[in-house]
Amino acid sequence: MYRKKQSITLTAALALLPFAVACGSEQAGSTTADAREPVTGVHWSVDSVTVDGTQHDAPADAHVTIDDSGKAEGNYGCNHFSAQASFDGDRLRLGDATATEMACGEKPMTFEKNLARTLADGPLKTEVTGERLTLTTDAGDTVRLTQEEPAPLYGTKWTVTSLGKGGPDGAAEPLPQGAEGKAHLTFDKDAGTVSGRLTCNKVTAEATVRDGRITLGPASTTRMMCEASLMAEEKRLLRLFDGTVSFRLDHRSLTLTSENGETVTAIAAK
Repeated sequence: MYRKKQSITLTAALALLPFAVACGSEQAGSTTADAREPVTGVHWSVDSVTVDGTQHDAPADAHVTIDDSGKAEGNYGCNHFSAQASFDGDRLRLGDATATEMACGEKPMTFEKNLARTLADGPLKTEVTGERLTLTTDAGDTVRLTQEEPAPLYGTKWTVTSLGKGGPDGAAEPLPQGAEGKAHLTFDKDAGTVSGRLTCNKVTAEATVRDGRITLGPASTTRMMCEASLMAEEKRLLRLFDGTVSFRLDHRSLTLTSENGETVTAIAAK
């Protein structure tokens, strides 16, 4: 586990997004000396990072956003990071970047190392084409990203990424290796249900959404037996059912919090 501080410089050669034509000052496909307009206010989902000619596909939660006030934040693939962004013409600088210190499985941690290294290997040439953003280092390494809209609660496949215990020591922890990517939930508005899979068994239950809270009925599950680590995580997930949970949607992230403070965090599948 680790905490990082780094400075990242991005050199932009930017094409305006198509909607900029409506402003009347630029034509679609032209470049701009100001990197701010095409890049800020967008949720950029990381698709892949290519280092030394080898492409690494991104975990589902890897993303970068920069708001109009200059606050940058995102996820490297396991850990969240934040930084202060400043613009100077076609250049973007991220100063004093810090990251959380969770440890995930080998694959997301390998991706995280490559992404963090590439973002720090500035200056990066930045190209926006439609809804896609490409960052390229002087050595030819690249980060490819795609603009993504917020995910709705209903109809989205929510893949569980971490669980948190109630109380002062209840920081969220990623699912253990072997359980990653297995658990998911989908809410059906018309049927009034939630269904999906826990870390081992399939699950379905009634689900009533009202005023920022979800009342979940008793869970109906299949009866498979898996290895002990998967069954332990499944028991934790089952505690959400037959009760009421609060929920928070943050673009493509969903957090469910039980009445005793236990949390389940999930991200929208790509």
